[in-house]
Amino acid sequence: MVPTNVPQIDARRASAATARMSDSSISCRRPLALITGASAGIGAAFARAYAARGYDLALSARRVERLEALASELSSAHGVDAFAVPADLAEFEAHEGVLAQVAERGRVVDALVNNAGFSIAQSFIDVPWVRQRDFLMTLVVNACGLAYGVVPGMVGRGRGSIINVGSLAAYSPGVAGHSLYPGAKSLSVKWSQSLAAELKGTGVKVTCVCPGFTLTEFAQANGTKAVMDEAPRRFFQTADQVAAITLKANDRGQVVVVPGLHNKIAVAVLRSMPEPLLIAILGRASAKYHLEE
Repeated sequence: MVPTNVPQIDARRASAATARMSDSSISCRRPLALITGASAGIGAAFARAYAARGYDLALSARRVERLEALASELSSAHGVDAFAVPADLAEFEAHEGVLAQVAERGRVVDALVNNAGFSIAQSFIDVPWVRQRDFLMTLVVNACGLAYGVVPGMVGRGRGSIINVGSLAAYSPGVAGHSLYPGAKSLSVKWSQSLAAELKGTGVKVTCVCPGFTLTEFAQANGTKAVMDEAPRRFFQTADQVAAITLKANDRGQVVVVPGLHNKIAVAVLRSMPEPLLIAILGRASAKYHLEE
């Protein structure tokens, strides 16, 4: 009961504050998924998949307008709280700013999707070192930093998910062009396996997904779209398919998942062939994806 000597405007303020607290309480009962590279492609697909599961969303990328549009769309469609977390993960210690923005909203991360990334089609020394450094910061350093920041809380709560987006390239040897990409994606697989072993029994599930050709803006960003468009469409998956398969794998505790039968066959071939022969074959096959400066 509001005392009669309290002005009516204060009563309205108290009512509004109570409503905000109630909304916050309802929101905080929902788990939160933090997704990097969420403005398009596989990241946006994970956002749609988690929203359909009733998760609130922290959507991180550089393109704020896209993030806000996606957040608004998914909030309206699923009744979840979705918000943008603008960040450039190529920057040193960028993961700290991302987690700070989430904490400022009084939220904790229940699912982390490390999806942000790109590739460099040119030879290693044909682009400035700063670009190669940005690659490592985005795909390796800040991805690990985000996991390092959220895992203790997940363990404390006895539940959580870490999803790292790898690639079929993790299973291939290095060839000319995209110099750091196979190594970074291989690290994603091995790190996920180690993290899963260390977190066994804690309630935190770790999954690394290794998709093959996927219908996204990835090739357009690295300059190989014209070449990729020549590949048979039957070998491509949609980003939504990749996200759906990955979440089901994470649910059952699968650590590494290769989505699609054709991709599974490709991994089996890559694993079975002698590396010198594989390097010779892939060196010729991948030459068209290697751009000269």
